[in-house]
Amino acid sequence: MERKQFKISARTDNRIELRIIPGHFATPQSHITHYLDITMMKSRCSEAQRVARDLSHIYVASTPVDTIICMDGMEVVGAFLAQELTKAGVVSMNAHQTMYITTPEYNSMGQILFRDNTEMMVRNKNILILNGSITTGKTLYTAIESILYYGGRIRAITAIFSAVNKVADVPVYSIFQQKDVPSYQTYSSSRCPLCQAGQKIDALVNGYGYSKL
Repeated sequence: MERKQFKISARTDNRIELRIIPGHFATPQSHITHYLDITMMKSRCSEAQRVARDLSHIYVASTPVDTIICMDGMEVVGAFLAQELTKAGVVSMNAHQTMYITTPEYNSMGQILFRDNTEMMVRNKNILILNGSITTGKTLYTAIESILYYGGRIRAITAIFSAVNKVADVPVYSIFQQKDVPSYQTYSSSRCPLCQAGQKIDALVNGYGYSKL
């Protein structure tokens, strides 16, 4: 599977490379034709810093950010992004004039929650949601519902890759879009043409990686 891998570079920084593996993959919400490997971008210090710098360029000083909520294991990028936003003049309304970086917890039913000790990072705070990749937006929509339930104010959504332009009427800014991978397609599991053609699933994937079948 990995032998089919190829890379594309970001338009804004050719040192940011997205690794792509074509095939037949099942996510919790859909089936997709390409696995987008962002492992190094969120785990390797130099790459995470470049990604954060690129993502920070869209935000202006008039967009307050108190808390960055990291999905898909994006905490390293989130820390660098907070640093880049602070340097760019994006302000935090927190008492200590600094940004929180946190990640939500999932319960056994797949619901997103924040414990009592982290709820204060969400309630009445200006929230930036940081994602690795967004396929259909369903998981992100669940996150938005949870953040609003806990009293947070969604100010921005950003990702390394997104196949959608907005979720719950909130624009999504991403380094890579579907147009960068023209053959990338997503299907519901019940209407997947790859399944109908008898093509076996190569791997199960989610925001944390893949497990080959």
